[in-house]
Amino acid sequence: MAVCARLCGVGPARGCRRRGAAREQRRGGGGDSEPDTDTDPEEAGGGGGGDSVEDDEVMERIECAGPAPLPAEVGPNGRAPMSLLELPPELLVQIFGSLPGTDLPSLASVCTTFRRILRTDTIWRRRCREEYGVCENLRKLEITGVSCRDVYAKLLHRYRHILGLWQPDIGPYGGLLNVVVDGLFIIGWMYLPPHDPHVDDPMRFKPLFRIHLMERKSATVECMYGHKGPHNGHIQIVKKDEFSTKCNQTDHHRMSGGRQEEFRTWLREEWGRTLEDIFHEHMQELILMKFIYTSQYDNCLTYRRIYLPPSSPDDLIKPGLFKGTYGSHGLEIVMLSFHGRKAKGTKITGDPNIPAGQQTVEIDLAHPLQLPDVENLRDFSELSRIVLEVQEQVRREEQQQQEEEDRSQQAASSPAAQPQAGEGAEGQETAAGAEQAAQDKAPASQPFVLPMGVISRNEDYPRTCRICFYGTGLIAGHGFTSPERTPGVFVLFDDDRFGFIWLELKSFSLYSRIKVSFQNAEAPSREAFDEMLKNIQSLAT
Repeated sequence: MAVCARLCGVGPARGCRRRGAAREQRRGGGGDSEPDTDTDPEEAGGGGGGDSVEDDEVMERIECAGPAPLPAEVGPNGRAPMSLLELPPELLVQIFGSLPGTDLPSLASVCTTFRRILRTDTIWRRRCREEYGVCENLRKLEITGVSCRDVYAKLLHRYRHILGLWQPDIGPYGGLLNVVVDGLFIIGWMYLPPHDPHVDDPMRFKPLFRIHLMERKSATVECMYGHKGPHNGHIQIVKKDEFSTKCNQTDHHRMSGGRQEEFRTWLREEWGRTLEDIFHEHMQELILMKFIYTSQYDNCLTYRRIYLPPSSPDDLIKPGLFKGTYGSHGLEIVMLSFHGRKAKGTKITGDPNIPAGQQTVEIDLAHPLQLPDVENLRDFSELSRIVLEVQEQVRREEQQQQEEEDRSQQAASSPAAQPQAGEGAEGQETAAGAEQAAQDKAPASQPFVLPMGVISRNEDYPRTCRICFYGTGLIAGHGFTSPERTPGVFVLFDDDRFGFIWLELKSFSLYSRIKVSFQNAEAPSREAFDEMLKNIQSLAT
């Protein structure tokens, strides 16, 4: 803002008024714009009270700016420098409209002319469009007395921190919430996997809440849960990367037919079938348990931010979100991410055995598997032999690596130990290059068939694959009791599908990419993503 102040010949300090008057006297002219250092932040930014655009920050920046230097009376060309105030107002509207909305309150503090121009809705309409993608005709709001400044300051900017992807805290079940700007609303969409076992079908989604500006005073939060339409709700930003929602009219969630009708309606929405269609008794118990558990959270929920995994050109495939089959538990959402020699599958939704947040599969990219031909692959014992041999090799390598690390720590102070550091780095490079070497040797695709006795919820799996790796899968008893990692096979089919054979369970999971373009979901850094993974796993534990 000091630049603007110098161009205008004014500044945020109180001395500017006196210097400006003296300067006008020397020039023999009078200015029509009075510097205003006590600008009301609400008028400047279009926000009111607690809804204003960073009021405290703005005022602090203004107070700390200090007096702006006086412009030179005569420039190098012998002419007085031009002031922004000499530009046509319509040009100033274009200039101001190109600035970030958070900078405009400071600009309004320069002088009354700037403040008057910043009341132009064209400026705020452009900021709503460029910063939040609002393409609707905001002129319609004038009928209700709501300006574009109000939309920006009291809706979009105020609730900007909840835009993006979130995981609701619903015990072991988790979930995936996407908060987006949708027209003149901010809506929280809960994303649901397709009905089991149709893993390649698109995701389903339903609204949980919405926020919009009904009047100039403040935004309105409405709960969308239930079947009686929008009703009064509340949103509280608990802390950074965490917020909560509360319904103030839970009677809207109840149905006239009581809990039985609510259960049957939930079952049709969640599973796409009736209870009579489900013959497996264990599966009926799991479904009823989930309904009873999740129903407790229909009035208040806490959400924690999640990020999409960062990608690298060296990744096996593009990381992201996938839907996968998990036996009687149905379809669940898994996040695939790459970490050097490892790839990890983290549950975003979960079940009573392996809850959301846990690492369901881990792929060892340094140990590719060469599958036998199709006829021998049908023999489960042959596949088991190959995998267990690699498991033993991995165990020996890990033991050797641990021994080397112990020796390095003991000899850390010895100069003779220093050259060995290069040898360890070279070993890591060799292991990291194993994945690329395996892909170079492997054919572009090879026939694939599940061994006899391996159960798959979806028989429509691909019959060719690119490459396979040794991996481990997490299994546990009900309530996440006695968890252990067991050997398995990671099978890459194409850029959007992979599978995992659970050797101990004799089960196969098929995963298909979620093809949705999520906004405001990129991690600010690799460290921030790793920290997020660690946090959701610790919460699940």
